[in-house]
Amino acid sequence: MAFFDDLKSKAAELTQVGVAKSKQLAEIAKLNLANSGEEDAIRKAYIEIGKLYYAERGMAPEAAYSALCEKITTAKINIEENKARIAELKEEGSIKDSDVESVVVETEVPAEEPTEPAAPVEPHEDCGCCCGCEKDKPQE
Repeated sequence: MAFFDDLKSKAAELTQVGVAKSKQLAEIAKLNLANSGEEDAIRKAYIEIGKLYYAERGMAPEAAYSALCEKITTAKINIEENKARIAELKEEGSIKDSDVESVVVETEVPAEEPTEPAAPVEPHEDCGCCCGCEKDKPQE
């Protein structure tokens, strides 16, 4: 009888350990999911910052942002040229929009949207700026 009581208590102990481990794993999964949501919010905020910066300063960006702004401007010019050529081709061939729908790949780029968010620039410890000065450039 003592054998069965011992076996029963060990089984109960293992069950409690398993339940505790399951609760920990569930909490870890929940926290990882929450972190993914927070990271998505950060990405969206970076995109919004990029949109605002490009809208306000895209034509005269600070040195640290000029290459990225130039990429956006060039891409927008290319899109407009492609749209003009598409319109020419449609006119030449008497092609209707409904004829093209089956071969259209989504090319609409929302206005002022960067192609990829720029890496954040940390404020300087001594002056707190993010101005694109020598302190903002990566150290080699």
